[in-house]
Amino acid sequence: MSADWKDFLGRFKRPDSGPKAAPARVVVVGLGNPGAAYQGTRHNVGFEVIDRLATHLGIEVQKKKFGARVGEGQVEGKQVLLAKPQEFMNLSGQAVSAIVGFYRLPLDHLLVVADDVALEPGRIRLRAKGSAGGHNGLTDIIEKLKSQEFARLRIGIGSAGDEDMADYVLSRPAEREREILDRAAETAQQAALCWITKGLQAA
Repeated sequence: MSADWKDFLGRFKRPDSGPKAAPARVVVVGLGNPGAAYQGTRHNVGFEVIDRLATHLGIEVQKKKFGARVGEGQVEGKQVLLAKPQEFMNLSGQAVSAIVGFYRLPLDHLLVVADDVALEPGRIRLRAKGSAGGHNGLTDIIEKLKSQEFARLRIGIGSAGDEDMADYVLSRPAEREREILDRAAETAQQAALCWITKGLQAA
């Protein structure tokens, strides 16, 4: 085949589409305190939501990275990273800022799940941004990111009443309240999944 003929046929080749774009990345961080002593406490409901979401998506949140336990998977074309910071609650921002910095993550691709004493047990609230509302973990994240512009999913654990606040959030609820928080954690897991797949407004 002559060079002229090859050149003529080359004009009809399908254009090279180039490399495929990397899937969008979203990050869901659950807040809690590490260690068996804190499992099942009110303050660790954020961890529980991550565990439920990980089970639902088939993601193992075991790898140690960024000062957190993390796991990754793909959901409807999106790369999803689930994380549970392994510093104590008031240092949660260290892991979150490390993740955001490493992936150069836009803050609207970050969802933080935490307990909230201002909401009655079992009630959940999803917002695009806002203050820490007295939550030490959210306070540290806002300070480290120097921004409040990230979504947060709050799960109500109720107020301490006359009980010391630290004792209250670090204690385990009674059976009836435990059932309420379990249902709330499941609903929060569904809301987080909706946030991942369909965005904040749909969730």
